[in-house]
Amino acid sequence: MRRFARAGNRVLFVNSISMGLAPIANKDFVPRIARKLRSYAKLARQTAEGITVVSPAAIPFYGSRSARFANRHLLTTQIAALAKRRGLRNPILWIAIPTAVEMMGRLDESLVVYQVSDKYDSNAMDHATDPALITTLHEKAIAGADIILYSGRKLLAEATRGRERSYLLEQAVDFDHWASVRGGELTKVRVARELEKIAGPRLGYFGAIEPWLIDQELIKRAARERPEWQWVFIGNKSRGLEIEALQNTHFLPPVAYEELPRYAAGFDVCVLPWDIQNAFTSYGSAIKVREYLATGKPVVIAALPEYESLGDVLRIARSREDFFNLIDDALAETDPAAPGRRQAAVKDGTWDARAEWVSDLIEKKLAEKESANMSA
Repeated sequence: MRRFARAGNRVLFVNSISMGLAPIANKDFVPRIARKLRSYAKLARQTAEGITVVSPAAIPFYGSRSARFANRHLLTTQIAALAKRRGLRNPILWIAIPTAVEMMGRLDESLVVYQVSDKYDSNAMDHATDPALITTLHEKAIAGADIILYSGRKLLAEATRGRERSYLLEQAVDFDHWASVRGGELTKVRVARELEKIAGPRLGYFGAIEPWLIDQELIKRAARERPEWQWVFIGNKSRGLEIEALQNTHFLPPVAYEELPRYAAGFDVCVLPWDIQNAFTSYGSAIKVREYLATGKPVVIAALPEYESLGDVLRIARSREDFFNLIDDALAETDPAAPGRRQAAVKDGTWDARAEWVSDLIEKKLAEKESANMSA
């Protein structure tokens, strides 16, 4: 969306309305409500690129028809008013969550894009909404969208409806931002002080830190068998983790995107220790994998189907034993050409390239709709 805005498009970005409240038994139930209330308080703000970012008020009880009815009016009122003030007429509606389907047809939109980035009905960890209802909303979005974008190969491969309108939108990377880790400006900048305080070797991860996402048994085993490895997790940490007290496991708070390369520069190996036995996780297409590769650092990840095609530059672990062996191998790497190969694998997959491709796709679809309307 930043690229679209920089190209002169007016962008109204609506922060996620969620797929419902987390189960009350979830240890993050209260903190998540607090975070959502704080986001409501921000209303709308402008980014440096001119994007209007809004956190609209919504009722997070999607299992209730009356709540969904109320949300249609609540969201339409808030978003339509902002769109009008920003001069948006017949906007392109881009939705990326099934519950947003309630907005289709409400904004006099010229085109609907539905971006499928997760196996939504398999996510029973973050909300208590009935998976069957999520599936119904998802199928409604598939039926009504002009363009369907899938963020992962596994998601696209399993799609059964709307195939003629479906496309793979691969994740991308802000290459120059991350490539600076290997050379140039960051050779003159010290590694983040918080990283310097941690002895090596450092196995680094940034992103969501959830009990169901991280393979905690892997980390526990490493504490016993490889106590010299220092696991560094950077990001929002949910409650209920069993690995917080481990001597060789370190948790740092979220870091601004602009600063993250200084932290990655202190990693000896970049890791993605996800628990892919979880069905939801196995559909992941983590952006961070391409960002890791762009740094030139060795990368060890759990076996996500999305990244099999990059197996020549990634170390892909198919078991916990494999994960251990591949980290050992990464730490012992001596090939001076390996960092360059990793960077070359993702150099052309930039957000600029993705935005240009999507823009062409949207323009083509708009022209087709206009032609169909003229001939009707």
